[in-house]
Amino acid sequence: MGVFFRIGQYLSKCAPSVSEDRRVARVRNRRVHMANERTFLAWIRMSIGIMAFGFVVEKFGFFIKQFSYFISQEAGQRGAFGHAPSPGYSSALGVVLIALGALMGVLSFIRYKKVECQIDQDTYQPSLILDILLTLSVFSIGIFLIIYLIHSL
Repeated sequence: MGVFFRIGQYLSKCAPSVSEDRRVARVRNRRVHMANERTFLAWIRMSIGIMAFGFVVEKFGFFIKQFSYFISQEAGQRGAFGHAPSPGYSSALGVVLIALGALMGVLSFIRYKKVECQIDQDTYQPSLILDILLTLSVFSIGIFLIIYLIHSL
């Protein structure tokens, strides 16, 4: 029984006495930090998704080239469906997507650390740079894919 009393005394000495207002502020601050971390993890998931999509696009282009070669050998034609295979835009697009995903991961970490410091200093200012970059990149990739699909028809 005496051991538990001593442990209780030691813990009460180690834990600083904090007023109720400061305790509520610290809990609120933890919640904001956890929200910042969830946002960071969402950006990381997005960058992994972009990289995975780039990998799929690149491998699908490789598959189409191989399939076109196989069909041309069987049918004795120039390429699949009577035309030459595409010059390899999907490989370049895949590499660009993988690089974009990696860049988004790095930028999301920079944003996470910046917001973490701003939360600690209570000077948070929203930044739209990463949001605009993601929106423009997804838009440009969509336009490129539309042009690529129209070209391949």
